[in-house]
Amino acid sequence: MHRVLITAAILVGLVAASSAAAAPASAEFSPAAIDAYLADAMDSTGLPGVSLVVTRGDSVVYATGAGRDSRGEAMTADSPIRIASLSKSITATAVMMLVDDGRLALDAPVVAQLPEFRMSDPRAERITVRHLLNQTSGLSDRTVDIGATDEARSLTDYVATLRTGTLGAEPGSRWAYCNVNYDIAARLVEVASGRSFGDFLRERVFGPLGMTASGTDADLSAPPGFNSLFGQWISRPDLLGFEGGGAGSVITTAADMGRWLISNTGNGPQLVTAQSLTTMHTPALHRYGMGWGTEEEGDLLVHSGNLFTYNAAQGIDPDTGYGFAVMTNSAGLADDTYPIMLGLAAMSRGETPETPGGTRGWTEVALAVTAMTALGLGVLGAIRARRWARARLGKSNWWTGARLLPALIPVLLFAGFPAVISIIMGGRTVTWAQLTYYAPLPIAVGIAGAAGLVTMVARLHQLRSVGSGE
Repeated sequence: MHRVLITAAILVGLVAASSAAAAPASAEFSPAAIDAYLADAMDSTGLPGVSLVVTRGDSVVYATGAGRDSRGEAMTADSPIRIASLSKSITATAVMMLVDDGRLALDAPVVAQLPEFRMSDPRAERITVRHLLNQTSGLSDRTVDIGATDEARSLTDYVATLRTGTLGAEPGSRWAYCNVNYDIAARLVEVASGRSFGDFLRERVFGPLGMTASGTDADLSAPPGFNSLFGQWISRPDLLGFEGGGAGSVITTAADMGRWLISNTGNGPQLVTAQSLTTMHTPALHRYGMGWGTEEEGDLLVHSGNLFTYNAAQGIDPDTGYGFAVMTNSAGLADDTYPIMLGLAAMSRGETPETPGGTRGWTEVALAVTAMTALGLGVLGAIRARRWARARLGKSNWWTGARLLPALIPVLLFAGFPAVISIIMGGRTVTWAQLTYYAPLPIAVGIAGAAGLVTMVARLHQLRSVGSGE
């Protein structure tokens, strides 16, 4: 929902609208200019590998790659990439195709079309297909067992795990980003089409568009991506939960994304009616349509996607007819794909793009300084514990306990860190396993917690020693 994940989480961008008449292309927006901009972006961000595509009307302007993957191979327009939540726009299209076919009803209750969908909250019976795609169903990470959904092995199993869940709001009343919405939508596709979700995408979506290198992670694989650890990129397997769902399972390439963007601007092969395309691009609440939303400033239609070792962003400019997709095989405390995509959009309008500032590096430097400072304070606190204890002699137990609290705060923060980050992320579930993919943050907090614990233990020990006259 978000630009930069300074708190260890995952950034989700929003999008909406449909295509419009193409404006004249900027003379500065050429493959050579895009290459120069990408080189600057790679230099400023230090990303290990990037692939991107730019389209206009019914044509691919340019598709390319830079850097390398974890196997040491050059990134190109044909390198497989996990696009995470960009998958939602594809899932929404699959649902709307079945709506156009008369096999699904957008405003009918989900339970009427998917009888296996049950929750312990009676309000769930009022959730419609539209609510799922608009992220206004009332479903929330806080009210369903996300751990159980990750362990599911089929969409049928996935939906079954929701039976003990409740809703966080009345359906249709509030927007809340929740992956569960789109995984239920994928199961709806299976039931309405009589095909597995992956087969439906391959036969009805990817095939007609010529996206021959695309599929879900239940059928395809991508090389391990990278995590940033205090400025160094470390190759790691992605932290995968449920595979083959509708929320974030698609693996594709920049070349294939070009075909996807062309179709979404109303050009080339069309998978849905013009009315359905407009519906998907039109915001309902919180600038979010159906797998697309509107940029915070301007009319750009966008969506970002974040996994633990891959990030991606896509955009469509209705005013110019341009489409953009930027994908990287890495993830850190900042996602640079979205600002790179915005830079391409600016170039397409004849504007000078802002080179991404590489905030990840500065953020990790700040965290490293924080960790080292905390370590030093912990050592100092242990060394000076006896002096501190002597100064407490004769003071009330209440006052002494109050003076211990500052050392306890980082300990408590570390103990409840996933819960704290979950709150900061607006209720999205965050686990310790996930936080390890943003290691500089928990490392800094962990060192601060350890320093606080050492200081507190040393002070308590010295209080006892001084009090007994040792």
